[in-house]
Amino acid sequence: MDSMYEILMSLPLLNGVSRARILEIVGKTKFHFLKYLDGEQIAKAGEPCTHIKFVLSGAVRSTITNGDRRFRVLQTLNAPSVIAPEFLFGRSPYNPSDVVAVGATGILQIAKTDYLTMLTSDEIFMFNYLNMLSSTTQRSVEGILALTNGSLEERIAYWIAALTQRDGVDIVMQCRQRDLYSLFGVQRSSLIAALDRLKEDGYIDYTPTEISVKSRSRLLGILSGEEDDA
Repeated sequence: MDSMYEILMSLPLLNGVSRARILEIVGKTKFHFLKYLDGEQIAKAGEPCTHIKFVLSGAVRSTITNGDRRFRVLQTLNAPSVIAPEFLFGRSPYNPSDVVAVGATGILQIAKTDYLTMLTSDEIFMFNYLNMLSSTTQRSVEGILALTNGSLEERIAYWIAALTQRDGVDIVMQCRQRDLYSLFGVQRSSLIAALDRLKEDGYIDYTPTEISVKSRSRLLGILSGEEDDA
């Protein structure tokens, strides 16, 4: 149990819980430990969020696609991580992305009803979840302000941040440049100039069909004037 306890303690939303409490929870709650092979689907976009899913080992690749499939945002979540926890509750509790395993991947799956019982039975669980939701909301406020009067670089940063998780890496946005400057309501020359500045400052690389993010935390720092801690 020692090794499993260490793994569970490292998971987002479970940090700070005592060993005794973890043992008690494991005894009372249905923890489903699942194994996936490379490329196997873990979650499908649009499906109801009936479980919270933690990445125990390996990694997953998450892809968000818009309705006409002209925009795709991909990110990798390495263990330990949690898949789209902010979509578990609320008015639209549906998976936002397609998620597949990257190599051999271990997933801990807990039913929403069981996780809700965990949240209401321990203030540490509740604090961790509320803190995650608060961080997402606060970052959204900065992004909305950037959309109203911020620079194009800020608007690009917010667009990418809004579609990825805090611990996401290997982030790639796939779309044609003509769709991007239409999305942001700017001329092609303005978009290319902004992308060039972001590239020169080491935030991104880009091609005519892709934007690759070198560091999400640094990119988000554009919104607040300082780099994110995570």
